[in-house]
Order: sequence, then structure tokens, then C-alpha cells
Amino acid sequence: MVARKHLPAPPRLTSLEQLGRAAECLRTLAHPHRLRIVQMLLGGRYPVGELAATCGIPSHMASEHLRLMQRCGFLRAEKEGRRAYYVVTEPHLASILACIESRFGGSSIAREIRRLPRQATDRAAGVEVLPGASNS
Repeated sequence: MVARKHLPAPPRLTSLEQLGRAAECLRTLAHPHRLRIVQMLLGGRYPVGELAATCGIPSHMASEHLRLMQRCGFLRAEKEGRRAYYVVTEPHLASILACIESRFGGSSIAREIRRLPRQATDRAAGVEVLPGASNS
């Protein structure tokens, strides 16, 4: 008689339906401007104009990116008067961005976020922002 090796129990697998939803949301994130928007929003809330300026895109394009990410439940808009400020609602986005930065050599989210609001303001005012400069 041949002895059988005991195989480990298979891992508990996520359902294909859940993986399908995850894949759709990951496809939504899979755009450089959307990833940059998420980086910014992980550091605080921003209006569409500042997000657009930092990404170097028109406001209507930033609005479309925001709409797609809201549909996946990543973000929400908070109205204050006539302005809408966007905030992250999905706490796992920080982990996803940390993995991306670790794999692709990005700098720390926190360090970048501290510079972004000032850079966006400087660009809107026509002040040249030099790469790597803090402009503080």
C-alpha cells in the first residue's frame, strides 16, 4: 500500500462575485490621474479645482474621475455652500497606495501631501514650482 501525503486544506477563497466587484473597482483606480487624486485625498479634503490643478487637467476631466471613484464607493463629496470638497471613504485605499509606492518607487504619501496644497496654490497664482522644491 502506498502512503498518501497529507495535503494542506485549501485556503478559504473569495467568491468570484466578490472578486468581480473588486476587479471593477481596481480598473477604476487604474489611471494615473485617479491615483494622484487618491494620494492627495488621503491627506485631506480638496475641491475639484485644486485636484485638477495638481493633476494638470481641466476641471471637467477631474470631475469625471471623481464621479467614477464615487461610484465605486472610494470617495464622497461634502458640500459647503457652492463648493464641494472630496474625501476618501474607503480606508483600504491607503494600503493600496502604499503597495503601489513601494513597488514603483514613489515617495511617501505623507511627504508628498504636505507639499501638494501649496504647489496647487502656487500654480494657480502663476508661481513656478520647481521639482523637488518645497516652496515653503
